[in-house]
Parts: sequence; structure tokens; C-alpha cells
Amino acid sequence: LLSGNSSAQAYLKRIGAGDRMQTLPDAIFPFADLASQTRWNVHLNGGPIPWWVISPNRRIPGTRLMDYLRGAGLALAGAGRTVAEAVRDRGPIWTRFWEPLTLAALNTTPERGAAPLLWRVLAETFARGAAYARPMLAPEGLGTALVDPAVAYLKARGVEIAHDHALKGVTTMDGRLSALHFANGRTVDLTPEDHIVAALPPTRLKAAMPWIDGPRDDAAILNAHFVINDPKRLENLPPITGLISSRTHWVFIKGDVVSLTVSAADRLGVMDLAPDELMPMLWDETCQGLGLAGATYRTGRINKERRATIDQSPAENAKRPAAKTTLANLTLAGDGTRTGLPATIEGALRSGETAARLAA
Repeated sequence: LLSGNSSAQAYLKRIGAGDRMQTLPDAIFPFADLASQTRWNVHLNGGPIPWWVISPNRRIPGTRLMDYLRGAGLALAGAGRTVAEAVRDRGPIWTRFWEPLTLAALNTTPERGAAPLLWRVLAETFARGAAYARPMLAPEGLGTALVDPAVAYLKARGVEIAHDHALKGVTTMDGRLSALHFANGRTVDLTPEDHIVAALPPTRLKAAMPWIDGPRDDAAILNAHFVINDPKRLENLPPITGLISSRTHWVFIKGDVVSLTVSAADRLGVMDLAPDELMPMLWDETCQGLGLAGATYRTGRINKERRATIDQSPAENAKRPAAKTTLANLTLAGDGTRTGLPATIEGALRSGETAARLAA
């Protein structure tokens, strides 16, 4: 999350969880290139005019002012164009800015990612200056920050939350949903006053409602978590670091835990590697990126999410369904719907706002 994510900010305020997220004081993004052993910071200035790119000392190493100006093609890209088609420069700014940004925001490579989606991210955050691009981190985890307070908020208002109720199918009648059928055998008959908001991944949505043909949702993300043996070595390190020329893309530090993310893990050939191959390889990259030579970890874990996001290519992005459906009492939500944003937390929250307005 970034400080410019307006829907996330509103959501945190509504559920009383503003103190669960840590907003960093500056829009500074440290990077390390493992191939060249180069380190730098992307440090945005206040205001929408990016003065930082004018200063050779603040620009990304090896880049020139003209390199940044060429990125304007992203703002003009049509719906069918990829990031690689919209941004032609293949110099240092490609590998050190456009590629990591695309992987982080779209969970796919620039050669596949839809250019308009990346532009929306930039327009709402980085392009508005440092105040809108400060990283927001969850020291105790995203579940503690975004889920638990929301559950408490709903229960305090009499909302019943039922688990293990996978939606198997529905019955329609006269342009409306008339019944919901769940995998545990339960059927819920709907009254004329009922309105359904379905926030299901595209694969699960199509299984329950075959007439809705959404995008593929098989873009993977791999995460690794390490508990370091000597936490003092982490004390003066930044909470977030981007890595270049590595399989690892982002490294996060929370207490004595070092967590890392590999976006587009399916496209980059990482998902099929066994944990005993991944652990030493990813830990070595982490130690190089953070300058932790000789550091060891007490325990580690690999998490593979094979359906982390939708496929955010132009063709699949065009298949994202709108919130409003042909059925009068059915509204769709979720980051796979047509929000104009990538499949992110901010996109999911934006879809919820839209669904709430339509349902009301």
C-alpha cells in the first residue's frame, strides 16, 4: 500500500484501524543491483513536479533526464498496449525502474502487463509527489491490519460471518437470483428485498455462475519468510528494499523476520522449484541485497500462491466484468472486476465501494 491509496485510507478510518499500518515518513525506496553491486535510493520530492529526476545525484544510476520524459508514452497508451510497447527505452531505467514497478504493481512482466493499469497506479501515487507515494507497511501483518478490525466492525453491527460455505451454484428467475446453493448442501432462498454482492475469484465465480466469463486468475506470487538468528543485524536496515538482477523483487523487515516477494513467479520459472532449492537461493540473494554477509536464519518458510491475481495482460484485462450485472439483485466485487486499477488491495477496496453504492 502507498499513502496515495485513497480507498485504503478511507477503509482503515472506517474500521478504526489507522494505527495498524505504519506509514513511512518519506517516499524513499532503496534498491540494490546484485549484478553490479550498485545501491541507490529512489527519493521522491514533494509536489507533482518531479524535481528529483533533474538532479544527477538523485536520479537512478545510469539514467538521464530524457529517459524519464520518454515514459510519457505510458499515459497515452491505448487499452491494447503493454508496458513494453508503451515505453520503448531499454537502458538502465528499464531494468531499474519500469521492470520492477510493473512486476510489483501488475504481478507480471512488462512484455505482458497492460499499460493503462500501470499508468493508473502512477497517476494516483508517484505522479502526485512524495505525500502520495510513502510506503504503508503492516508491522503485525495484513490480516491484523485489514481483516481483523473489519470482522470486529461487522460483528459489532450484528453481521453474521459464516465460514466453509463455498458457493456451488445459483438459481435465477425473472432476471434475478432466486436461490444460492452451497457446497455443504445448504440452499438459501432469496426474498425480493435481498441483494447479493459476490466477491469471488474469477474461476470460482464462473463455476457458480457459468454465464460470467471473467479473466484468467492464474498469475502466481511466491513469498519466503526467514527468522534471522541475529536480529541486531537488521536494526539499521530500511524496512523495504527492492532487488534488481535477482529472483527476489522486494525484501521486507519486521522485527526478527525477513520476508521477500517474487512477483510473476510463474512467468519467471520459480514456482516449480522445490523448497530445498529455493530456501538457500533466496536467502543468499537476501543477504547480498541487505549486506548481511554470513547471516543465518533459525527457521524459514516458502508460501506459493498459484492464483494470487488475475492475468493482467491487455486481453485478459478486457474480460474483467463490470460491477453491475444483468441480474437486478446481483453486484460483483473483488480486484478481478473492472475497477480501472490493477488487482491490488486498493483495487479490491475500490470495487467494494462501487458494489456498496449499487447495492444501496
